[in-house]
Amino acid sequence: MTEKSFQTKSIREGHEPTNEQEHSAAIFLTSSYKFNSAEEAAKRFDKKEEGNVYSRFTNPTVDAFQNKLAALEGAEKCQATASGMSAIFATIMTILKPGEHMVASRCMFGTTIVLLNDIIEKFEIKVTFVDLPNLDDWASSVQTNTKLFLLETPSNPLGEVVDIKKLSSIAKSNNIVLAVDNCIMSPALQKPLSLGADLVIHSATKYIDGQGRCLAGAVAGKASIIDDISSFTRSTGPTLSAFNAWIVLKGLETLNLRMRAHCESAMTLASWLESQAFVEQVHYVGLNNHPHHEIASKQQSGFGGIVSFQVKGGRKEAFKLINNTKMISITANLGDTKTTITHPSSTTHVRLSDDEKKQTHITENLIRISVGLENVEDIIADLKP
Repeated sequence: MTEKSFQTKSIREGHEPTNEQEHSAAIFLTSSYKFNSAEEAAKRFDKKEEGNVYSRFTNPTVDAFQNKLAALEGAEKCQATASGMSAIFATIMTILKPGEHMVASRCMFGTTIVLLNDIIEKFEIKVTFVDLPNLDDWASSVQTNTKLFLLETPSNPLGEVVDIKKLSSIAKSNNIVLAVDNCIMSPALQKPLSLGADLVIHSATKYIDGQGRCLAGAVAGKASIIDDISSFTRSTGPTLSAFNAWIVLKGLETLNLRMRAHCESAMTLASWLESQAFVEQVHYVGLNNHPHHEIASKQQSGFGGIVSFQVKGGRKEAFKLINNTKMISITANLGDTKTTITHPSSTTHVRLSDDEKKQTHITENLIRISVGLENVEDIIADLKP
């Protein structure tokens, strides 16, 4: 049979029916598993035989999600975690040892920056922050003990983009692992592994679930690295529950259709915002005037559902616009079927210092919208002054 399409894989890959021949994947709500003998239990615990041992290690529902996401990302293997942040933490702690160094984009989700500043350095791991699109910055920051490049592209919330292929070349020439947070795009719109990345990281809480129902995370990529990450998560316990795995597994079935709809409405909204007198600047990588539009067009098959813009005035005017909405949900989550709106400086990036906000262009008049699946004209109407 020829290679199946993304849409078909999203529906058909991952789940193998049990003896009950269920058509929809089952939820295995169990903490442990029975063995046929003491000898079998011993072999499984000693990793001399494949099979389930304990749901902190493996679970059939979690396996189904991991297998499907790996297929969609073109990965050899995938490890699911309890959240996107636990996926990032597990990746860092697996790849780096005390005394080693990593380079990270300063244009990332605010909590990731806090993790790197306040927690990772406690393990004597040094972090250098660079501007995401500037390849010279990445290259010049490499040290003899640099082991990891960590970034998200497009970035949240401004949609900055780096050329993954060119960055991969820098990483490979220095024997550095390249890990790309693909949360904003999802595998429906971007495949970092096919562009040279070693690992792809997800907050499956966002577009992969797609309906704001649960927390989940994942890391996918080379089996040799994922096996080490799995060993870390097995011992430290950021386990994805079977129920949450079932939710995000079902979310993957509609991912392709949802992402196309998010993209279409986001482009319409961004174009409308550009023409509004109350808007100072719009940040959407799908717009021709976005500085990274050309690169994004080459490595993405769509531009996503995140639109950010700056209103004329400061925090007061930004809050006024947000508070005037009636339908749009005021919440910091993204990737939902429901459109959400937030003020990054006081929510997702509130723990960044004033200097860090300045470096990452998180201004007081910046608003981020995660465009949902409502009729886009209703979304526009809700934003009108």
